Amino acid sequence: MVTGATGPLGSAVVDSLLKKISAADIAVLVRTPDKAGNLKAKGVELRTGDYGNYASLVSAFADIDKLYFVSGNDIPGRMSQHENVVRAAREAGVRHIIYTSIPHEHDTRRSPIYFVVSSHAQTEKLLEDSGLTYTILQHSIYTDMIPVFAGEQLLQTKTIYLPAGDGRVAYAVRTDLAEAGANVLLDKTGKYDNKVIPLTGVEAVSFEDAAKSISTATGLNIGYYSPSVEEFKTTLTGAGVPSEIVDVVAGFASSFKTGELDFVSGDLEEILGRKPVRAARFLTDFYQGK
Repeated sequence: MVTGATGPLGSAVVDSLLKKISAADIAVLVRTPDKAGNLKAKGVELRTGDYGNYASLVSAFADIDKLYFVSGNDIPGRMSQHENVVRAAREAGVRHIIYTSIPHEHDTRRSPIYFVVSSHAQTEKLLEDSGLTYTILQHSIYTDMIPVFAGEQLLQTKTIYLPAGDGRVAYAVRTDLAEAGANVLLDKTGKYDNKVIPLTGVEAVSFEDAAKSISTATGLNIGYYSPSVEEFKTTLTGAGVPSEIVDVVAGFASSFKTGELDFVSGDLEEILGRKPVRAARFLTDFYQGK
């Protein structure tokens, strides 16, 4: 079973599974079945459930052997939801949970994105203590997020404005992470059982590097300016961006600047059996397609 199957990550995992196994062997957890008509049409079984409704999860997880557990997007409330998922999986007899986490230091309190990583760390501990077989896939930041951080108006402003300094991140493309998740789900050797696996790209890049790649792709002179966090917040708030969004972006930029995600692991390449897509390739395809 794949949770979050109508979202971009879950749907990509299902797409990858469908290339390898029969749709009859795949179920998805959805809150709103009407939004998953495309999956139903492919022969995937739809099961209705909500992370906030324990009984619905126990019912949905019946007869499921392996569960690809996409972390919830309700960050303030997701820890109680994650507890529901793990408890319900255990009650329903699920054997193996594959959980999507994020790389983090042992002491998450020092992280500029503590509000994100703390619940991931707690969920990892919950799984480790659950008695279930688990695989924790610590996804690096999606390469797909670089254009989001760069801004929708980048080709007009020609400047990436973000307080990330010269920090580097080993971004990974979402579809590569999804394919790796599908491969772990289908593994029969047990080599990923009870493992915490960091999944990153093959190189760590800065926003200066990203600006150069986008410049090459578009033929425009794209620059990068890293203001202070205070200037960044003042500028975006003055432009009418909601404060909660400003705080989240500033937090991630600060984590990039401190080098929290500046490391490369070879695990994604090993699980894929090929080189992951490089950031420059992704950005070229993205901006030449606009």
